Amino acid sequence: MKLTILINCPDQAGIISTVTNFIHTKGGNIVYIDQYVDKESATFFMRLESEFSNALTLNEFNSGFKTLAPTYQMKWEAHKEVTVPKMAIFVSKYDHCLYDLLSRYSSGELDVDIPLIISNHDKAKNIANQFNIPFYHIPVTKATKIEAEEKQLALLAEYKVDFIVLARYMQIVSQTVIDQYPNKIINIHHSFLPAFAGAKPYHAAYKRGVKIIGATSHYVTADLDEGPIIEQDVTTVSHTHSIKDLIAKGRDLEKIVLARGVKLHIERKTMVFNNKTIVFI
Repeated sequence: MKLTILINCPDQAGIISTVTNFIHTKGGNIVYIDQYVDKESATFFMRLESEFSNALTLNEFNSGFKTLAPTYQMKWEAHKEVTVPKMAIFVSKYDHCLYDLLSRYSSGELDVDIPLIISNHDKAKNIANQFNIPFYHIPVTKATKIEAEEKQLALLAEYKVDFIVLARYMQIVSQTVIDQYPNKIINIHHSFLPAFAGAKPYHAAYKRGVKIIGATSHYVTADLDEGPIIEQDVTTVSHTHSIKDLIAKGRDLEKIVLARGVKLHIERKTMVFNNKTIVFI
């Protein structure tokens, strides 16, 4: 059995030796370890990957670890490598991020199961059919938003979804859904916010003559586009680029940055603390 273990707790002496010794006594061999201390909050973070040659089960590991965790006020979670997370994709009309995620999934780059795609438009149905993934069209209006989210949550529960990716889903996710999936909803947006907010950020950026455009993937919180950042990237532009060029470059970045963020989440390399994301590379 191989486990990935994520830990955070108040920083103090002896944490690493206690954890590694516990793993050793359970017959484990640590194949990866990384740690970080946030000096401002005096908080310790650690990620380990351990292989166990004996017949130890996840429940047995958890039961044993519970005995040492209170000493350090640890918050922790352990995941078996063989457990493939289930990811739902929400999408609206823009399909470039959807195509990219499904292509990476189909090629085996993303070790994840995609049991369904949900959209407030029916445009992406043919794409879902190409990849043999169930598609659910749930229209959303101001009058039907609560009912629509109830249908979404029912489907997510039915398919036992672990996390959600908003692949250019152009609807605000309510607190009700966020509470069901805390730090488990990943969104993508252009990095112009808040300087170029609104429906046409690339048009506004073009008028200002920007020299860099970018994209950001982040976890969704109740504060719109202010959730913990997972991944970012930028590319240079100049006065020679048209609005069409900026849109094309921006969409390329959105695909890349969203895929990176999803991959980091799948590999359990992210930890959220105080609206900040610790990313282990």
